[in-house]
Amino acid sequence: MKFLKRLVIALLVLFGLFYYVGLPYLRNQTKKYSPERTSTFTLKGAELAVHYSSPSKKGRDIFGDLVPFNQVWRTGANEPTTFTTSEAIKIIDKPLSAGTYSLWTIPNKDSWKVIFNKEVPNWGVTFFGNGTQTTRDASEDIVNVEVPSRKAMEPIEEFTIDFSKNEQLYLSLSWDDTIINIPISK
Repeated sequence: MKFLKRLVIALLVLFGLFYYVGLPYLRNQTKKYSPERTSTFTLKGAELAVHYSSPSKKGRDIFGDLVPFNQVWRTGANEPTTFTTSEAIKIIDKPLSAGTYSLWTIPNKDSWKVIFNKEVPNWGVTFFGNGTQTTRDASEDIVNVEVPSRKAMEPIEEFTIDFSKNEQLYLSLSWDDTIINIPISK
């Protein structure tokens, strides 16, 4: 009985060390290769921000290979990308209330599905899914839209999310040879 009690205590201590020391260390190490970035914009008083981790191309084929077509992608690296708005806005023609959302995409060759989800999980992929299974709960999706993709004039080394505005405001995602623009309005 004493042995079993000590074994349980030892396992709890090891789990605690892994959870509170090991995982934070591993997460910090991954950010060396995919640094955190934030882009902001003010649209008619609405404060918009997108926070993401930016992986690099490093000579790899990205879309259709590293990021498979027709599968949910965490849209960056590490934790899920988050999109925050201080006021209600529209994504294309769909309303999005004030709040913080996780941003997921389903890349395809000619168009991407873009998903805003109510939940923001701690990490973007499951521990045992070999990096291919996301932690997204589809039942918490708020907005789903589809936008066309276009080819970049030259390869883009680092995954980038930014706001661009001419007559229309866009949330622009670009990496490798692909660019998508998601219309935002108020």
